[in-house]
Amino acid sequence: MPEAEEPLAEEKLKEMGFLDHLEDLRSMLIWVLATWLGTSIVLWFFSKYVLDFLLAGIPVDSLYFHAPVEAFMVRLKLSFISGFLVSFPFVLFRVWSFISPGLFKSEKKVIVPLILPASVLFYTGAAFAYWIMIPVVLEFLIQFGTEMLSPLISVDRYFEFVARLCFAFGIVFQLPLVIISLTSLGVISPKALLRQWRWVILLIFVTGAVLTPPDPASQLLMALPLVLLFLVSATLSLLIEKRRLREGDEEDDDDGAP
Repeated sequence: MPEAEEPLAEEKLKEMGFLDHLEDLRSMLIWVLATWLGTSIVLWFFSKYVLDFLLAGIPVDSLYFHAPVEAFMVRLKLSFISGFLVSFPFVLFRVWSFISPGLFKSEKKVIVPLILPASVLFYTGAAFAYWIMIPVVLEFLIQFGTEMLSPLISVDRYFEFVARLCFAFGIVFQLPLVIISLTSLGVISPKALLRQWRWVILLIFVTGAVLTPPDPASQLLMALPLVLLFLVSATLSLLIEKRRLREGDEEDDDDGAP
């Protein structure tokens, strides 16, 4: 009888462990959503000033809303996006606290150093899109108007345009971390990557064409920084690979020493 009860006891322990993980996941999601929602509610009261700040300097006299609810929805979206950006460090901390116990030490060594650079690169890409790319693209697109064809831009369409480009740039600016991580794990070789530089640059320009409006200015403004980031990350990957090989040779020498 005791022997028959042992498997049941082990299954019960496993079930309790699984339920504990579900409880931790539920707690993490509640904290993340509550922090995001709370921050967004606070920022709602400042959304007017944030929206006026974001609209300053656009190459048109003013934007318009074509439906009674449109301006309200834009400020609501802006509050949620701003709330996420402001609460992101706490969100990242809570997510990391949940997944870190299940990671091996070698995996933590790869992931932990990437958290801060990934956040910085995302914000840098979004800032580059907003401050540099979007004004140039708007100037380029608006110049196609005529005396009989003047711009009447909806604030909702403008907001979606800006948010999409900022998010796209924040994502593609993660390219150095992707290359460096794959090199550190030995998945790719930086020498092989540099030998295929023509295909990489072609892929970058294709990505720029897909993620940006269909005009040469925006495609170049996305592709050129990515080419520079690719060259810098490939160079850093070469240094990482050389250091890894050197450390491997030193370990072999130590193991072979009498």
